[in-house]
Amino acid sequence: MAFNTLAFLLFFVVVFTLYWFPLKGRTKAQNVLLLLSSWFFYGYASLKMLPGLILVTVAYYGLGLAIKSSKTERGAGALKTLGVLLGVGMLLWFKYLNFFIESFATAFHTSVYTFKLIMPVGLSFITFRLMSYVMEIHRGRVEPTKDFVSFATYVAFFPCVLSGPIDRPTFIGQLQKERSFDYDQAAEGVRQFLWGLAKKVLIADRCVYLIDPVWEDLSSASGSTLLMVAILYSFQMYTDFSGYSDMAIGVGKLMGFRIAKNFNYPFFATNVAEYWRRWHMSLTSWLTDYVFMPLNVAFRNIGKVGMCIAIVINMVVVGLWHGANWTYGAFGLYHGLLFVPLVLSGAFMKKHKLKTGRFDLPSLKDLAKMLLTFALVTIGLIIFRAENVAQAWQFICGMMHLETFKGLWMLFLDHDFMTRTGLIVILLILEWRNRKLEFPLVALKNHHWAVRWGVYVTLVCMLVMLWGKNLTFLYVDF
Repeated sequence: MAFNTLAFLLFFVVVFTLYWFPLKGRTKAQNVLLLLSSWFFYGYASLKMLPGLILVTVAYYGLGLAIKSSKTERGAGALKTLGVLLGVGMLLWFKYLNFFIESFATAFHTSVYTFKLIMPVGLSFITFRLMSYVMEIHRGRVEPTKDFVSFATYVAFFPCVLSGPIDRPTFIGQLQKERSFDYDQAAEGVRQFLWGLAKKVLIADRCVYLIDPVWEDLSSASGSTLLMVAILYSFQMYTDFSGYSDMAIGVGKLMGFRIAKNFNYPFFATNVAEYWRRWHMSLTSWLTDYVFMPLNVAFRNIGKVGMCIAIVINMVVVGLWHGANWTYGAFGLYHGLLFVPLVLSGAFMKKHKLKTGRFDLPSLKDLAKMLLTFALVTIGLIIFRAENVAQAWQFICGMMHLETFKGLWMLFLDHDFMTRTGLIVILLILEWRNRKLEFPLVALKNHHWAVRWGVYVTLVCMLVMLWGKNLTFLYVDF
């Protein structure tokens, strides 16, 4: 029941109506509705895994209370470690067990038995919420809740359960507060949902039809075609995933919640470190707090070298978090190595302020840095998209061929490419002009009602005309 389906619209209308009308002002009853709705939503995606979700929710609820009530620090630490190992164990079992078995068989040229495992949808997002809960309790940053309904809703909250953002345990506090309908917040939620849906349908879903056929037959694609596909895939990934995040955050606002921000115009980053501070922010901040910082402390005696080691390990974890394939590990290693010159030069810790000139355009120096960062990110996404490292290398070599640039002019004769490029350019212009806002459509609230509704009607008409198959979101697979 993806956000871009009629089924979700009907589901949400029912939940929204019950939530704000008969249950208005009744916080506990609203939370029960949210929990049951979230379990229904998850069961609709993976009914067989719903009992498992409920079971681990009960287990971590008990662990949280046990950590707080433990009489010794050693006991509390052991329970926290148990919670972390349980989360990591679930990831290893469902996502990586067969991968390790198959890799072992390949390395030693032997045949082995693999398990028929069904990976629970949203597993990576759910386990990170659960692990952060026990770690934050052990650190004394949050109090364990005795309200099981609030805790279970935090774990399975339907806008975020399948593809994030990854909220921290402080979200439980929002669930326990009384909520009143805020028209301005709800209107902002609708605008953000519409913006996310537009990115998904008008750009991400349109790019698929050019990208997938090329990946299925790389050997027959020209260098210029590979370059086109590489660039389009970067924007497909961005508009698909950030589109989902915008829709999830928009739904949260309609229900009276503030969900963690996940994207902050990453293609305006001037180096890879800044890019990761703007891309999938809830994952980046999670791993920074629980993986990078402890490693950085452990390696602090060897200075910048230790920081480089911590970052490379952290980025490999970022890569492998996405799935069981050597390409994900290579993707993480690639990005980790891109951090090394930034750390050694001292640029890693600096936050760059964009300089603009006439017509609010970026300076040539900043523009060059943005284009270089985009090129580096695009190469990384080729590795990310490939089925194996050899295929990624084949793609990159084909794209870098000298004949590539001779054939670039042919792309301007390709109607499909130019149509999608035009939409991407419009996206970038809107994001640049509104880069200080949470999302571009926020600017509409300061315009005349005729302008606002003109934009809304235009977007809806475009969505209706270009609505194709209900294509799934890319990050549901992770």
